[in-house]
Amino acid sequence: MEQNKDIDMRHRGRVAQVPIFLKKFFRMFVYMNDWKVIPMSALVAGIVSIVVAENMFLNMEGTIKGALALSCICIWNGFFNSIQSICRERDVVKREHRNGMHITSYVFAHMIYQAFICLAQTIVTIVVCKYSGMNFLNQGFILNNFYLEIGITMFLITFSSDMMSLAISGIAKSTTAAMTVMPFMLIFELVFSNSVFQLPERIKWMTDFSIARWGVKCIASQSNYNSLPMVTMWNQLQKWSNMEYEGLKPIKIMSETIDKETFCMKTAEQSQIADYATTTGNIVNCWMALLLFALLFALITVLALKRIDKDKR
Repeated sequence: MEQNKDIDMRHRGRVAQVPIFLKKFFRMFVYMNDWKVIPMSALVAGIVSIVVAENMFLNMEGTIKGALALSCICIWNGFFNSIQSICRERDVVKREHRNGMHITSYVFAHMIYQAFICLAQTIVTIVVCKYSGMNFLNQGFILNNFYLEIGITMFLITFSSDMMSLAISGIAKSTTAAMTVMPFMLIFELVFSNSVFQLPERIKWMTDFSIARWGVKCIASQSNYNSLPMVTMWNQLQKWSNMEYEGLKPIKIMSETIDKETFCMKTAEQSQIADYATTTGNIVNCWMALLLFALLFALITVLALKRIDKDKR
């Protein structure tokens, strides 16, 4: 039976082999419980959105934290979608390659299959965030539908992370090796997201190689970050309002004479970030960067698997 399958594979071209692998992957989705990544993404989105949903899209601080949280959800989903996809069947891939399998067909089928999973996870994540109380905007900047616009961003973050994970799975010789690399990649994405940590100027260039950096930038741009109020200074004033000086409470007196909304908008004007400007160029450039990541990692996967016959282990 296996021999006939191999002979049949040798007589099929690259295009004809793609649906063969797609059917195989979808059988694995059903019978090997690969579908579990979708409810798992709902669980992760629910846990994270409970923490960030309240202030997301409402002020600068809440929006940047929410942008990072949404990016991390997508990266987490993408990484764990495919980290074991190739290395768990490395011997099968090696055998089928020697019997006529085209690596490009195999990887392209993976791209289609993983895109399907990423799309499902994106939809689930948006729905969970919406019903967890996240105040999504009424209208997008480029598209009329904000859900569609931010959905494209979240899909591209998930898909590019998925392709990075697929590349690692193609390079690694075992599932253990692949899973060992994963925590380091997650840490890299968090540290070089350019949103939480203040990085020294000498290493800021490394943020360009972080999926999280482009994801946070895109979501912040779509969220009208630079038009939102900043509440940190106001909250600090309220904490210090009972501080006395020469029998008076000057901060309390000052804060009572200031309009909160005006103060928050004025402080926000001094904290605007050009990278997060809501422009078509900013958003499209982020989309293109994320798509380029996905294609680059897919190419790395192909190049890695082209050498699979030389693998002696």
